[in-house]
Amino acid sequence: MRCPFCDGLEDRVVDSRSSKEGTAIRRRRECLSCGRRFTTYEYIEDTPLTIIKSDGRREPFDKNKLIVKLQMALNKRPISTSQIEEVADRIEANLIGRGEKEIAANPTIGELVMEELKAVDEVAYVRFASVYRQFKDLRDFENELKQLESRAT
Repeated sequence: MRCPFCDGLEDRVVDSRSSKEGTAIRRRRECLSCGRRFTTYEYIEDTPLTIIKSDGRREPFDKNKLIVKLQMALNKRPISTSQIEEVADRIEANLIGRGEKEIAANPTIGELVMEELKAVDEVAYVRFASVYRQFKDLRDFENELKQLESRAT
């Protein structure tokens, strides 16, 4: 670690502790050249997650965009904002847990969203499914509802 005061490269760690809600380690260091102390932080390096859209475009994963889509499906439903964020957190954790740098939006993310919505609110699930699966008419809705009912029994 380079000293910010004298550019010395030798130092010793005086104190270490967890910081920023456990996402970083704060270290107090003492430069062995000039004797001055300074603070450094260590973070886990995030590898950005890239989403491959159905048209082939690639864009960085945006959890806020996911939350907006969930809010649209859950509009006027008895689900709190914190529950929506928990759903988004579970989906994000699932995607990160796969260990892949690039993930297809369709079907991977769409299916994860549908799975989570089915557990949280069936009406929101059908709303999302109608857009995700591009329902064309009433029969598509009926078929989805029949499948939903058969799984519930």
